[in-house]
Amino acid sequence: MTTFDDRENAFENKFAHDEELQFRAQARRNKLLGLWVADILGKTGEDAAEYARTVVKADFAEAGHEDVMRKVLADLGDRLAETEVRQKYDALLVVAKDQVMNEV
Repeated sequence: MTTFDDRENAFENKFAHDEELQFRAQARRNKLLGLWVADILGKTGEDAAEYARTVVKADFAEAGHEDVMRKVLADLGDRLAETEVRQKYDALLVVAKDQVMNEV
């Protein structure tokens, strides 16, 4: 194998690794958001965990994150402003990335 092939494989492996970490961080962020919303909705214990799972699953409905936003905003009704939910969503990505990186 040539040096060029080695470099190409290394770049492909790094890309795959980075994509996996990004996916895990986004899923973790959605779970954390689900737990946060569950708390606002008064859910605790297994009910809160199940709600968080539904938020994670909602992300598979379509590309992007608007499917998650539609779900939690609909579930919250008028309890919180949309901007507050979106700010929390963005802030939780930082937390989720940190958690995922510390697991690796």
